[in-house]
Amino acid sequence: MIGSRVPSSSSARAASILREIFAGLPASFAFRLWDGTEVTLGAESPRFTVVLHAPRTLVGLLRDPSPLNFAETFVDGAIDIEGDLFAAMDVANAVEELKVPLSVRLRVLGTMWAA
Repeated sequence: MIGSRVPSSSSARAASILREIFAGLPASFAFRLWDGTEVTLGAESPRFTVVLHAPRTLVGLLRDPSPLNFAETFVDGAIDIEGDLFAAMDVANAVEELKVPLSVRLRVLGTMWAA
């Protein structure tokens, strides 16, 4: 089934996607991927780290980046947040306002589903 397909678990591909989407946010934070790869964003030391436990989690969050989906993913234990939870909530609010250009969305989609 296409909806349940998980792209390659390449952490390099995931890091590229995360940098492409979140680089413009005015905050310093990080993602830790399922294989331990750290993806740091911002000019300063990260105030918090979002820990993604599986590639499928990243796909789900990219397909539906809503605060509700993020919260459900957190409650389900598919992600953890280490560090300053209040800073993470500030970034979550900024993500709601994030406008990703169509060209970037198409490039990310191609990267996600590339063989």
